[in-house]
Amino acid sequence: MQWTSKLAAFCAATVLACSASAAVWLDEAFERHRPSADARYVAQLATAGADAAGRPFLIVDKKAARLFVFAAGGKLLAATPVLLGAHPGDHSVPGVGDRAQTGVLAPEDRTTPAGRFVSQPGRNLEGEHVIWIDYGAALAIHRLRPGRAHQVRAARLEGSAAQDRRVSLGCIVVPVAFYLQVIEPLLGQRQGVVYVLPETQSARELFPAPL
Repeated sequence: MQWTSKLAAFCAATVLACSASAAVWLDEAFERHRPSADARYVAQLATAGADAAGRPFLIVDKKAARLFVFAAGGKLLAATPVLLGAHPGDHSVPGVGDRAQTGVLAPEDRTTPAGRFVSQPGRNLEGEHVIWIDYGAALAIHRLRPGRAHQVRAARLEGSAAQDRRVSLGCIVVPVAFYLQVIEPLLGQRQGVVYVLPETQSARELFPAPL
């Protein structure tokens, strides 16, 4: 009976110790951004759970319209506001990749789907360097493009509320300097893992921890 009690106490202490160590591993720079509970959970899953398999990883928090970029070991390299799909939703509409090539997308097509993606560097039809997340759905990370809406979108990236940054066709759009200084050097020659957090369910539901 005494041995059983000691064993139970040891197990409880071990669980607490493991929980405490898992809670403090997160990079201090990441914590200074006051990330959401979902972003913290996925960052821990990617590093402590080795889900990113030794690759750099990115977390796109759709609710906050922010992107966090991590080295393979879990160190935060950089963070930025982003532009995301104008229509809420966590799934790509069937056939959206083909329609995106024609430039004709209905409002409901313009979602940024949630999920775990393995990125691939490449180029779009115009020859622009992009980081593909889901090539079939024409989903990529790319820099803010020039054009009539450039000034307005640049202003939204710099200082608007998260809901005002939901204006893209579905891609994850970052400032030009951020793409050139962070995204392209990190993922321009190698794969990474991109976690796009859901907005219609919790991250724990979409990314369950391994048993």
